[in-house]
Amino acid sequence: MEKNSKIYVAGHRGLVGSSIVRELKRKGYKNLIFKTHAELDLERQEDVEEFFEKERPEYVFLAAAKVGGIMSNKTYPAEFIYNNLLIQVNVIHSAYKYGVKKLLFLGSSCIYPKFAPQPMKEEHLLTSPLEPTNEAYAIAKIAGLKMCRYYNDQYGTNFISVQPTNLYGPNDNYDLFNSHVLPALIRKFHLAKLLLENNYEKIKEDFKKRPMKEFPRNGNEAEIGSFLEKFGIMRDESGNVFVRLWGTGSPKREFLYVDDLGEAVVFLMERYGYEDIGELINIGTGEDITIKELAEMVKKIVGFKGEIDWDSSKPDGTPRKLLDVSKINRLGWKAKTSLEDGIKLTYENYLE
Repeated sequence: MEKNSKIYVAGHRGLVGSSIVRELKRKGYKNLIFKTHAELDLERQEDVEEFFEKERPEYVFLAAAKVGGIMSNKTYPAEFIYNNLLIQVNVIHSAYKYGVKKLLFLGSSCIYPKFAPQPMKEEHLLTSPLEPTNEAYAIAKIAGLKMCRYYNDQYGTNFISVQPTNLYGPNDNYDLFNSHVLPALIRKFHLAKLLLENNYEKIKEDFKKRPMKEFPRNGNEAEIGSFLEKFGIMRDESGNVFVRLWGTGSPKREFLYVDDLGEAVVFLMERYGYEDIGELINIGTGEDITIKELAEMVKKIVGFKGEIDWDSSKPDGTPRKLLDVSKINRLGWKAKTSLEDGIKLTYENYLE
């Protein structure tokens, strides 16, 4: 890519897209194209083709997607597969049709089998069944990376696919119903801290910044407490505050600070193509942590002094998800931000 190359970042307001934009700007790329959902609905083929025909971007980062945690994946599987397939099909096909020089498709580590060998190598894709709780999303992402591969094979395009591990950082989704585990932990412990302090005004301010339509905006303390209980932020009979979390806390997960991902994908777009990378490439830290250890780390950083209660009747999800990142390490990229430092930066951003 040249500094004046016309670059389209799909999903520029999201967690991943905004990190890519920050990295592109940091490196001096100035000819960037953005469209909000209101300006361009990526699920409408006619609108997407009209946009590509008019703008003619040279490079595309496809970071737009419908994402969520275990609860939302289980509740809305039809939406997860439908919305993501439409976005991917429209953007990838238009990139081919209107001569995009290179496209980078953002996948997800959930594409790998539930019981894949650890750490998970790129060649483990489709070797055994997926994790049922996010199968719909995973199938959509697999379809996207396969579409990139087949367009490369048939049409000679230069479309590459990357599979990042669990991400966190600025502009994350903190909705208590559909956020991923780390942002959910940050918000739950923050709200629990405020509840422990009986600071109901600050709780109201939090929901004013990050609205949830079910929140009783004009409610009394009892009504607010009842609402928080739905998300495991609770008081016991003695008035002590605790946070109830799903599962046993035993699954192990890998987490990557999103600005490290932004650096990685721009690095790949600048230097490597489909012939170098192959069908897909993992992006992660190569290190994992139990959810229980993660919860204790977030609790300490946020400053919540209460207890954690684990609800083992709820699902844990995949036992372990650790990516083998030797492929991207060999190309010259490694993650820089430690998990503790990244969570501190993320909580600071949350408070701001």
